[in-house]
Amino acid sequence: MDIRRALVVAVATGMLAACGGGDVRGTARGDLPEEDRYGGTAVIGSISDIPDINPLTSTETLAAEMQQYVLFLPVIHYDENLQPVPALARSWEVNADTTQLTLHLRDDVFWHDGVKTTAYDLAYAYEKARDPATAFPNTAFWTHYGKGTAVDSFTFVVEMQPHAEFMDPWRTFPAVPRHILGDTPSAQLRQHPFSTRAPVGNGPFRFVNRVDGQSWTFEANPDFPEELGGRPYLDRLVYRSIPESSTLLTELLTGRIDFFTALNNDQAALVESNPNTRLINYMDRSFVVIGWNQRRAPFDDIRVRRALTHGINRQGIVDAVLYGYGVLANSTVPPFFWQFDDEAGSDMTYDPEKALALFAEAGYTRGPDGMLRNAQGQPFRFTLNTNQGNQVRADIATIVQADLRRIGVDMQIQILEWGTLLDRINTRARDFDAVLIGWRTEFRIDDSDLFLCDKIDEPFQWIGHCDPGLDALINELPLITSREASKPKWVEYQRRVAAEQPYTFVYFQERLHGVQERLRNVHSDARGDWVGIDRWYVNDGPRSTGGAGE
Repeated sequence: MDIRRALVVAVATGMLAACGGGDVRGTARGDLPEEDRYGGTAVIGSISDIPDINPLTSTETLAAEMQQYVLFLPVIHYDENLQPVPALARSWEVNADTTQLTLHLRDDVFWHDGVKTTAYDLAYAYEKARDPATAFPNTAFWTHYGKGTAVDSFTFVVEMQPHAEFMDPWRTFPAVPRHILGDTPSAQLRQHPFSTRAPVGNGPFRFVNRVDGQSWTFEANPDFPEELGGRPYLDRLVYRSIPESSTLLTELLTGRIDFFTALNNDQAALVESNPNTRLINYMDRSFVVIGWNQRRAPFDDIRVRRALTHGINRQGIVDAVLYGYGVLANSTVPPFFWQFDDEAGSDMTYDPEKALALFAEAGYTRGPDGMLRNAQGQPFRFTLNTNQGNQVRADIATIVQADLRRIGVDMQIQILEWGTLLDRINTRARDFDAVLIGWRTEFRIDDSDLFLCDKIDEPFQWIGHCDPGLDALINELPLITSREASKPKWVEYQRRVAAEQPYTFVYFQERLHGVQERLRNVHSDARGDWVGIDRWYVNDGPRSTGGAGE
């Protein structure tokens, strides 16, 4: 069995920790006794800044990691077998016909300013998340949910339509402090100091300070409930934004950072060969796509989208850019999920001749210079946007540019600062032709935010794809609670997505992290990069200085 496929199978059977790499090589240092694990600083480095940390308004993946594992306490967690376990909710139950979920919250969780967390905070967060004016990015969480009520200080009851995997949204959803945000209009939550420079959480770490565009600093919360692990081992946690991947690698290898989030694939060998660092890798829920803005011609033509995919050597990208740490993608379903259909998109191979035939059907022919033009003589020319600081995406863009030029497509590349890119694709203006970007699916797959026609003006409906047939499948699938009964519909869904090519799906990736040997008990897996961060500790060697933000 191929080693990459072995990783896929391992995750499919729930063995997430086995895929995570964990502390395999670092065991030579030995484990410290429990009482000696407390203290020290760990520094996480990434190319991305986190401009907004509010769980109701942020759209950045690493902001979600901070919310879920550092600053806030979500309603539930998932264990290694992807089963829900208590977090803010001590217990829960549903009624006989699965139309009402009751969450019984802990009574010993406090906001970091000393105010107790209650069901009224959760009810406030839920109400704001469902208010369109808030622009909560994951509105698909609540498609089958209705009215929510705090019946007392520690009981929250929410109505729902019976549907599959109904606990999954609560894995990433926390309460927010009503006493701080309560009077803020929904449309202004994103600008509140809570979101950008003065958050108050209730998780294992509490906010210390932020240096705009450079760092976030947190310290251990000594009042975190013992039943949930108590005070974290680390005294302090620093997140540093370093926009150059090569600089991040140097910082890791020289001990200035302890955890390099999502290092480039070509850096993996250097991390593995360094005696002071180790590599963690696991098959992720993330995939990379090229989104075609169908609000603009000619990307509204399915023949053009299919032609573009046929003209791009996606397997060549996986081989050349990922160094084998990934597999080809053809839909939104990860290859280690039970729904996965390996036949979906199997016809979307690299085939320049087929691409040219489809372009001809759409009215584009090659001129004497070899470039495609329409009947009016206009060249097939567009701009692909992606984010700065990500060398992998820059390399992919360059390969795509070369592949498409061979069949007469003039593609320009524009690399933008991350926040600028998000503004360009998330706002209603949608001022772009095509975008190279990543997406991370939840364990309960719901692509409503990506594809539904009635969400076309919402943040994640980047491409403006609208297909009533696809809508019908997206709306039907969550209502089939039996996996066996829903599998044929999942197959139909994936094949329809692959046929329409709303995106060119490039690959599902293995997520790679570089870790200092002194940072112990790190077990990242498909649940998240920072899962179990409250149990990370520093062992041997000098403590990290923490850099900016200390």
